[in-house]
Amino acid sequence: MKPLDDALKQQYPDLPEPSGNNNSPGNDSESLPKEEQEWLCPICGGTGYLRQDVPVSHPDFGKLIKCKCRVQEQDEKRLDKLRAISNMGTMARFTFDAFVPDGIGLTEARRRNLRMAFEIADEFAKEPEGWLILLGGYGCGKTHLAAAIANCVIARGQTALFVVTPDLLDHLRSTYSPYSAVAYDQRFEEIRAAPLLILDDLGAHSSTPWAQEKLFQIFNYRYNAQLPTVVTSNHELEEIDIRIRSRLIDPDMSRIMTILAPDFRQSGVTQGISELSSLSLHADQSFDSFDMREHELDREKAENLKRAFNFARNFAANPQDWIAFSGAYGCGKTHLAASIANERVRSGEPALFVVVPDLLDHLRATFNPNSPTPYDKRFDEVRKSPLLVLDDLGTESATPWAEEKLYQLFNHRYNARLPTIVTMAKDVDLKPRLKSLILDVGRCTPFEIMAPSYRGLPTRNISKTRKRRTTRR
Repeated sequence: MKPLDDALKQQYPDLPEPSGNNNSPGNDSESLPKEEQEWLCPICGGTGYLRQDVPVSHPDFGKLIKCKCRVQEQDEKRLDKLRAISNMGTMARFTFDAFVPDGIGLTEARRRNLRMAFEIADEFAKEPEGWLILLGGYGCGKTHLAAAIANCVIARGQTALFVVTPDLLDHLRSTYSPYSAVAYDQRFEEIRAAPLLILDDLGAHSSTPWAQEKLFQIFNYRYNAQLPTVVTSNHELEEIDIRIRSRLIDPDMSRIMTILAPDFRQSGVTQGISELSSLSLHADQSFDSFDMREHELDREKAENLKRAFNFARNFAANPQDWIAFSGAYGCGKTHLAASIANERVRSGEPALFVVVPDLLDHLRATFNPNSPTPYDKRFDEVRKSPLLVLDDLGTESATPWAEEKLYQLFNHRYNARLPTIVTMAKDVDLKPRLKSLILDVGRCTPFEIMAPSYRGLPTRNISKTRKRRTTRR
């Protein structure tokens, strides 16, 4: 019996000679230019297949098998297809390996919180079950973790649909177009029945009745079907449609994680100080630099100022609920408020110090088409600040819009019990809605400073004069 190669050569004289690699089927890579040969697989020579070196009697004799290069290429194509289906083509870089679980320049408490969020997301990615709700401010890392979950699932060859909520609604609206290649029913079913659905930025969409209804249908279907779902949002759950919220907070279905880390994009700037804050203008105001004015004030006013000082210092150590300092201009209320904020920033915690009229100007500026910061982000930055100092309340222009914005701000922080410091002139005329919140002694401690303005009073000189007089006596 002739060898197989000889028989084939006799029948097909034009068949190319086999190369030195007996496992490669008809490799003619040596005839290619040298620069092209460098790009060919060294195993199969670029054919993508190999012949197994087995006896003629073996059942796999003559069969071609895929080369490693072809297997790897097909795996990459399969992953690319999955990423395209999952809307993850541009987010492949967001992985758990690329995430920094200890953050950058965080306090110990925030570092533990961020690491816990990382571990919870990693655990969910390994075995997606139930719902995972990631809450937090802009740039805290929640979208990175959600995308990392999707990439981890896709790497296992499974499907995960990642979509930003406003984009999802746009995709659904586009199916109503007569030129749409996909019918609405098909697109809607792909979304609501996805094996793993990741909805990023819930709450960032326009809250039209149609949008609310579509989202409720998606959440309700997945809730009843118990399909794995990940949701991220920078909104409080109380701000989300109550029908959706009732499903998000089900303890049997959902795990809710609030990330406390600040915006990582601002890791290169001083932590805890926002561009909105004017705290830098009060950098010299601290508890150490505060003048108790003991030699200037009478006993009652001096004791009152000392109580205000001690109260402010205790609040700085453990901020809870509200303080409302009132008194004459220059009595020291702004100095004490700034001292609290500076103390928190020095300890690594964020604090926002802003004069009320300036705050309203910043909010108005966001309506400018050229504003780099949208209104929602700016307003959220203020109302969700871990510590907020509102200086000079009552000096703003009392327009209906200003009144409404201040009420929304105060009402949110009141209900969320977020530490807040307010300074205002004595007997300032506040609107009843604001006044009712500030005068609630269950949440707010009003403190009137009785000392008059210290401006223009040479306290130190008076003190030295008195000392000289005492010496003379």
